[in-house]
Formats: sequence, C-alpha cells, structure tokens
Amino acid sequence: MSKLRKTILGTVVLLMSVTSVAAKPEHSAAEKQWERGRYLVKIGGCNDCHTPGYAQSGGAVPEKDWLVGDRLGWQGPWGTTYPPNLRLYMQTLSEKQWVKTAHTREYRPPMPWFALHAMTTRDLKAIYHFVRHLGPAGEAAPAYLPPGQVASGPVVQFPAPPKK
Repeated sequence: MSKLRKTILGTVVLLMSVTSVAAKPEHSAAEKQWERGRYLVKIGGCNDCHTPGYAQSGGAVPEKDWLVGDRLGWQGPWGTTYPPNLRLYMQTLSEKQWVKTAHTREYRPPMPWFALHAMTTRDLKAIYHFVRHLGPAGEAAPAYLPPGQVASGPVVQFPAPPKK
C-alpha cells in the first residue's frame, strides 16, 4: 500500500472515530432527571419501606421491583400503616399535585413526611418522574388500620412514646 493511501486511509479512520464519538448523544433532560430521581430515592431511604426485602437484603433488589409497596405493617399508638405502592400512586397524580402533596401533607408514622417538606421542588419533580418512568407495577398495599384493629400479616411494633 502506498504511503499516500495509508495516509488517506488513516485520515478516514480518524474522522470516522471522531464523528462516532461526536454523534453519541448526551443524556436527554429526561434521562438526567430520572438519574437524579433514582439517586434521591436511594439515598432518601424510600426503598427501605416501599420495596419489599430492600433493607433486609442491603439494597439487592432489582430496580424493576422497586417501590411497589409492602404488606409489612408498621404498628403503634396511631394504628397500623402500610407503605403504599408508589408506582401505582404516582400514576394518579400530576407533577403539580405530587409537589404540593409532598410539601404539605403530614403522614402517619413511620413515614418521614418532614423530609419531603424539606426537599426542593426540583428534587421532588425528579423523584416523580423517576417513579413514573418505572411504570405501574404490583398491587395496592393494605389499607390503614385504626388503633385496636388486628393486622392479618406481619408488623413492626413501635412502643408507645414515654409519658411526659
């Protein structure tokens, strides 16, 4: 092969590799938001209650199974609460409704509603879009049981707070 042909071939290969690198699209705005939402769900502890087996397995639950709610109840003086299926819940809300709810609603224990109140609107939107991106899956969690009603499945029992 002549020196000129090698030079031309080398230039073509170089241009093709530069073009292929440049042609790779950056992550879309939606993908960046999903990544942010995924990160916030992980560090915010959402999976600890809303994903069955997540805390017990050290987070070794596939993402496709995240946030489907749980049948493990949390029982205390307030009654028995169950972590709802966020994948179904988020399908019923607009982004605006979710942000308003997350910034204003006070939930029964053990939900750390005060952490949602402290989140930025940007972060709450990222969580919303990530959960919606996961899509609907699973079944609704059991309904809240008032104090004195017996849960049919397993519960984590909280003691009554100390008397003042």
